[in-house]
Amino acid sequence: MPRYSFYQVDVFTNQPFAGNPLAIFPDADGLDDAQMQNIAREMNLSETTFVCAPTQPDADFKVRIFTPGRELPFAGHPVIGTHWMLAHLGRVPLREPVTTVRFELGVGVRPAALHVHNERVTHVVMDHQRPEFAATASPEQVERLGRALGLSPGAIESSGWPVQVVSSGIRQLFVPVRALAEVQALSPQQQDAAALSHLMAELDPEQQCNAAVMVLTLETVEADATVHTRMFAPDLGIGEDPATGSASGGLGAYLIEHGIVPPTPPTTYLVSEQGIELGRPSRILIEVDGGPGAVEMVRVGGEVVPLIQGTLTW
Repeated sequence: MPRYSFYQVDVFTNQPFAGNPLAIFPDADGLDDAQMQNIAREMNLSETTFVCAPTQPDADFKVRIFTPGRELPFAGHPVIGTHWMLAHLGRVPLREPVTTVRFELGVGVRPAALHVHNERVTHVVMDHQRPEFAATASPEQVERLGRALGLSPGAIESSGWPVQVVSSGIRQLFVPVRALAEVQALSPQQQDAAALSHLMAELDPEQQCNAAVMVLTLETVEADATVHTRMFAPDLGIGEDPATGSASGGLGAYLIEHGIVPPTPPTTYLVSEQGIELGRPSRILIEVDGGPGAVEMVRVGGEVVPLIQGTLTW
């Protein structure tokens, strides 16, 4: 009978039952693709990770990431949570103040910085890819997008900022909204998922962004936050995500590229609040190197809280 240990953590928070939950299988060699997908569906979290022996010489671990519906080449909170757990399990020799670990992911080998104090990891900061700025929505597409999301007329246009597909590892659509109250009033149950998917196909014919939509406003709940966000990804089986590391990299690049947040070169530090409407408040740290027209790199980080450990058998 197969037996696989797993752990569940909350990512982008320092409190249990907040942030984004993640299941981690640290010894996944022997599981095939179908088994990993079935396990992720059974765990029923936004993502589950499986740690295997690396196939690339410059990687320390190979990590595969599955949603309940499909495998992802890259994601934020799964990478950060898995880094933290492997260190917590003693799989990584820690050196203060920073230990660098490299994961082999679907987008290649990517490093992360584990910040260490008193022999424990306080938080993890991961490198994204250099940002790519793709299609910008037309006024007609913005109008349809607002209807599909359930926004009042003019909620997007009045922000004065573009609706754009951006990638720092995986393509996602960024939708600015003029007011916090309008963002808080959104409901995944009242959205038109089919219309969102159709619009994504128009904006990104390769359909790499998978109807993943991040809605944002500069009005925040917490005084020290830079931006308030919500993420909807119906095509991935995620009605709403409480904390999205992959999108937060693209978010930081988007905010600096368009001058929405004034840059402070060489590195601008941002804080994104997410998950508040779900009762899972999350705090995501974002670092952006460069300025408008010359964004060179983004990094995303946060804290992790352990919660559950168990054994899966069948």
